[in-house]
Amino acid sequence: MSERKPRADATRNREAVLAAADKLFAGRERPGTVTMADIAAAAGVGKATLFRGFGDRTGLIQALFELRLAPIRVAAEEGAPPLGPTTPPLQRVPALLDAVLCFKLDNRHLALALEGTGGDSPYEAEHYERWHSTIQGALEEVPGLTHGDFIAHALLAATRADLVEHLVGAKGVTREQMRADLAAFTVRVMESGPTRD
Repeated sequence: MSERKPRADATRNREAVLAAADKLFAGRERPGTVTMADIAAAAGVGKATLFRGFGDRTGLIQALFELRLAPIRVAAEEGAPPLGPTTPPLQRVPALLDAVLCFKLDNRHLALALEGTGGDSPYEAEHYERWHSTIQGALEEVPGLTHGDFIAHALLAATRADLVEHLVGAKGVTREQMRADLAAFTVRVMESGPTRD
């Protein structure tokens, strides 16, 4: 039996909701103040449509986050260098972290909204598990490097949205400086003696 396609109006509603949510999160200083009622009104749909399509506010944010993140994820899983799996790990790991950081910089409002949902642990989110697994896998290809699981967590912590917001928003660190600092830190971690047996 073939999978049913969503109705045209359901597809339109979903697109309208995601666009409205994105705009509202970007326009608020504190993304946590955006409510489902705000999003429904901005999208021109009823609140029931939101709950039917996304389950809850966190589900809506996750859907929008995944939509934005999907091209980077595909590049990391199937693409060419520098993100793709054929890239040597000493180049790939910094490139993967740079892609995550740039995504957070470009989508600060959305990343903050997702991390601020107050629901499940961010470490159990599907996108986090994917990135962690990808980075851990690349780290495990570095000769002599041990503790790849922990190092992947520690490196991803440097891209958390609240840290990005603090450094860029509160401290005025430039995008270029953040990228350079993260790249240098990543290389130091991968080359440091204490992580080797």
